[in-house]
Amino acid sequence: MSMTKPMILFALLLLPALPAAAAAGATGGAGQGPSATLSPAELARRTEAVRATERAFAKTMADRDLAAFARFIAPDAVFMDGTEASRGAEAVVAGWRDLFKGTAAPFSWEPEVIEVLPTGQLALSSGPVHNAKGERTGTFHSVWRRERDGTWRIVLDHGCSCAKPAAPTPAPAPAPAPVKP
Repeated sequence: MSMTKPMILFALLLLPALPAAAAAGATGGAGQGPSATLSPAELARRTEAVRATERAFAKTMADRDLAAFARFIAPDAVFMDGTEASRGAEAVVAGWRDLFKGTAAPFSWEPEVIEVLPTGQLALSSGPVHNAKGERTGTFHSVWRRERDGTWRIVLDHGCSCAKPAAPTPAPAPAPAPVKP
């Protein structure tokens, strides 16, 4: 079958869109290209879904349920703690295992800010982290991805080192005694 010049031009124009369309389908975009924008009502629904998911994720720490925690982690997730990265769900869960030991949670977190991209496929959640005494010790930032089945999984997390005991701070040196003339 021979192609005419217009057909060739059409094919050349279409080629760059094919990988993007395939990627949108792979992340649950069902018929939505990368530039599709959700209605305000759907965007609001997804924002509340992410908020509820983040709260359920935080509840796994309070409930001391590492298996439930693991279900929220995407297989390709990257969790940052300072400059250290844990790559992949298995590494993330292994890195958090000790935090789930004991009867009391060493810290808690709560979503304060949720922003969903106009395409509805990625979302940012951020909020305070509190120590076991309820004192705010930091802020977390997480990126969630909407999967094909509509569930949200965390793909990027930049927490704070507040989960680890702080190194003791040396006592300040005593002020020099005043010199008497």
